[in-house]
Parts: sequence; structure tokens; C-alpha cells
Amino acid sequence: MSTKADRVRLAMVGTGGMARHHTSRIAQQQDTTEIAWVCEPSGQAYELFCEKMEEFGVTPPPNEPDLETLLTKHGDELDAAFIITPHVLHHSQAKACLEAGVDVLLEKPMVMSGSEAEDLIATRDRTGRLLVVSFNGSLSPQIRKAADLLHSGSLGSIMNVHAVAWQSWKVGTTGSWRQNPEISGGGFLFDTGAHMLNTVSDLVNEDFVEVAAWLDNRGTPVDILGSVMARTRSGAFITLSACGDAIKSCHSDVRIFCTDAILRTGIWGEHLELQRNGETALTPVEVPPSLGQWETFLRVRNGEMKNPCPPEVGLRMARLWDMIQASAAQGGKPVFAN
Repeated sequence: MSTKADRVRLAMVGTGGMARHHTSRIAQQQDTTEIAWVCEPSGQAYELFCEKMEEFGVTPPPNEPDLETLLTKHGDELDAAFIITPHVLHHSQAKACLEAGVDVLLEKPMVMSGSEAEDLIATRDRTGRLLVVSFNGSLSPQIRKAADLLHSGSLGSIMNVHAVAWQSWKVGTTGSWRQNPEISGGGFLFDTGAHMLNTVSDLVNEDFVEVAAWLDNRGTPVDILGSVMARTRSGAFITLSACGDAIKSCHSDVRIFCTDAILRTGIWGEHLELQRNGETALTPVEVPPSLGQWETFLRVRNGEMKNPCPPEVGLRMARLWDMIQASAAQGGKPVFAN
């Protein structure tokens, strides 16, 4: 049986709704993890977090609302940080934790831009700390198996990728920070749709060299609808469709057409199906059960598995988002990678 000294000492940076969702699972892993500190400026959010901890019979950790103060005074009491805050804070908070010698599990999207992604990778390399981006898709066994199949060449070369995501996002986020572009960095395509951008970036495993995009705000400050056409360095064609004003729903579909097979999955790794040349239908591909984001992070940290979503994937996605915004600002005019 593990002792308190064996457990990873975790700081939860942000305790909003998504953080409380993750906490429901982490709080049940007292043998591996001690939530030692919280960094949350909102008293109400911290109270709700404490209530969630108490549901599992766990004494709520103390709260230091200022991250710089937390790291300065208590950084030596921490092994890792799980950052679950508004998008604009991700870069500075992850950088501060890495520089304080703390490993980081960073909620999606990794950063707001390609330049921030490059800086975070440089910080990771300079500090030698671990940085895992908490994308459901890339951390799922379905997407990892799909990536292994595609990258091995056993399905042939990728010709086309078509991905779509839809959700009743506009109504559900009205009045929240998610519709404030200075904080969110974008709308539906950069929030729920970030899962689509990241999963496709992960699966194609190469840079995008040409992008044409159109965004429609539907009367809000941020994008609600999005349509993207892109080309990868090897010549694969990519189409991405995002509808954040759908009827009450939330779903996705990703289809990859290779020279020797068709692969179907979802942006969160909801399923995985494959149809090889000569077969008549898509059939499910068996994969191991999901470990979840925190369990996966622990295994990577313990050297038991390769990092399934390193910041290099986040960089590819961030550059794609930069190109999408640049093209959409010009009415869909194609933009090219430097």
C-alpha cells in the first residue's frame, strides 16, 4: 500500500466546472495523488470545489488565489499542476509552473497562438519538465491506435480527411468568458472545435501548408460556424466543418480516406472503425479501456508510456488556428505556411 510520501502532490490551477469534473476522478485516487493546493481567485468556485472534495470524503486543500505566490511559497511542496483555466492564461501559467520545477497537465487548447506554443516548447526543453496537453482525443486509446495504424503506413497514404463537430454551443455559452475573444481566443472552433483541430493534427502527423477558411459569428463576438479547407505538406486534402449553433446536441465524426483503407473515429476518440481494401463495411477496432487524462499523465510521468499529446502536437494545431484566422479575416483567401 502506498504512503503519503509516494503520492504525487498536485496543484489544481482553476476550480471551475471542468476542473470539478476532473476532480471527481482524481479524488478517488488517494493512493496515487494528493491534491495538495488549489489556485483559484473565485471564492464561489473554490467553495463548489470543496463541496466536490467532501462528497468523496476528502479534506479540501488550501487555496492560494495567486499562482506566483503559490509557486514561490509552496513550489517545493508540489510535483505537478493540472491547469484548467480560461485559454488566455494557459501559456503564462504553464510556463510559470515549468520554470518552478513542476510537471504540467494542461487543459485544451494548449495556447492561443503558434508563437506561444513555440515559447512553451522552449520552456519545456530548458527546464526538462513534463508537459502533457489534456486533449480527450489524443489521450484516448482509440486515437492512439488510429495514429499507430496511420503512421505505420499499413493503411497506405492519407488522401483525404473529413471532420465535423456540432453542438448547441452558442446558447450554452452566452454570457460566459467563452464568448469573450480576448479571453477565449476564439469561439466554437477554438473551444469544442479545438478537439477537432487537435485530433486531425495528431492523426495527419504533419504540418498544414495551405489553408482557406470562413468563420461566421452569428451575431456574437466569436465564431459560431466554421468551414476550413487545408492541404498538408505531403498533399493530403483536409476539410473541417464546425457548427456551434446546432439543435441541442454535441457530437462529431472524423473519416480518413487512405489508399488502402477507410478509418472512422471521433474528435474525442469516441469510437474507432476500420475498413480495409476488399472488405465491405467498417468494423470496430478493439482497443484497451481508457485511462482518463490524469491516469495517463501519471503513467507518462512514471516512464510507463510515451507522452501521447506533447506540446509539438499543440504547436501544429496552434499554427493551423493561426492560418484559419488569417484566412477568415481575408474572406477565405488561401494563406500559406512560412
